[in-house]
Amino acid sequence: MPFASLLAPFDRRLAGGVTFVVLFACAAQQLAQLSPVSRLGISPLIVGIVIGIFYGNTLRHHLPSQWLPGILFSSKTLLRLAVVFYGFRITFQDIALVGAEGFAAGAIMLATTFLLGAGLGIKAFRLPPRLALMIAAGSAVCGAAAVLATEPVVRGRPHESSIAVGTVVIFGTLAMFLYPAVFASGVLGFDDATYGLFAGASLHEVAHVVAAGRAVSTEAANNAVIVKMLRVMMLAPLLAVLALALVRRSKGDAAGAPAKGSFPWFAVGFILCAGINSLQVVPAPVVVAINELDLFALTMAMCALGMETSLDKVRKVGARPFVLAGCLALWLAFGGYWVTALVHGLLGAA
Repeated sequence: MPFASLLAPFDRRLAGGVTFVVLFACAAQQLAQLSPVSRLGISPLIVGIVIGIFYGNTLRHHLPSQWLPGILFSSKTLLRLAVVFYGFRITFQDIALVGAEGFAAGAIMLATTFLLGAGLGIKAFRLPPRLALMIAAGSAVCGAAAVLATEPVVRGRPHESSIAVGTVVIFGTLAMFLYPAVFASGVLGFDDATYGLFAGASLHEVAHVVAAGRAVSTEAANNAVIVKMLRVMMLAPLLAVLALALVRRSKGDAAGAPAKGSFPWFAVGFILCAGINSLQVVPAPVVVAINELDLFALTMAMCALGMETSLDKVRKVGARPFVLAGCLALWLAFGGYWVTALVHGLLGAA
């Protein structure tokens, strides 16, 4: 029954809480469309978790107890379903466009960033493994969406997920402004297409990649987005490997590793949706509608996650998560430059 938890029947007891989260998600989408917010490339997901945290730490005690199951449904089951349908943003044809050069750069940066984040976070900074792995995944793959997808695999807690999202958003946003400026200075020595490869392989959020690419040229933006979506595609195998690794270490592990049988089947659903999208059997307007609904579902999950976040617990963790994310941001920038230059030199002329 791998998908049983994903397809649990919607119960009337969930209606009140889910409706409440829907209203928050609507507000998040409206706020994200405001000029000051949209210019910064801040997605509704990020706005959602911010307003969710604000509510959760101010007015949460007024929440009717019967609404809690709906909020938990939004942050757990709905989240998994949203990750599945995130696959409709990807096609194998797009990935083929960047060839071996894009695949190599994306794969190397994803693997090295995740391993570096896990190693530094757990061994050097002594963070809870759940938190370290979520920060590593968010930095390595696709920011907030990757944190959300990793949370059920490592059994992360709401405040840990919020911290992980906050770290990747802060450093990803800074990089989004710095990358085009550094490119314009000529320091990188890349042409537009290679810069797009660099941005797609090393920036955090999809929105950050789009903004940093468009700031240079259409060619840069196209390359950046394709390489970025390749990294998103790699999220599924990353989660599968992570789940298997945690199962092996689950005996006597106090880190919250998943029990046996908790393979992330929603990651398989993600790949299946990408495959269906690649076959182009679903009309384009329907795919657009699916992506819009999926974005809304992810925003709902972020709002619900924020509502479950205690700032007291966040404060207790201290600055170490942000130091870890900063180290990973430096690796993404400098290591990403080196990897892009190396891959372009080896495969660019092939």
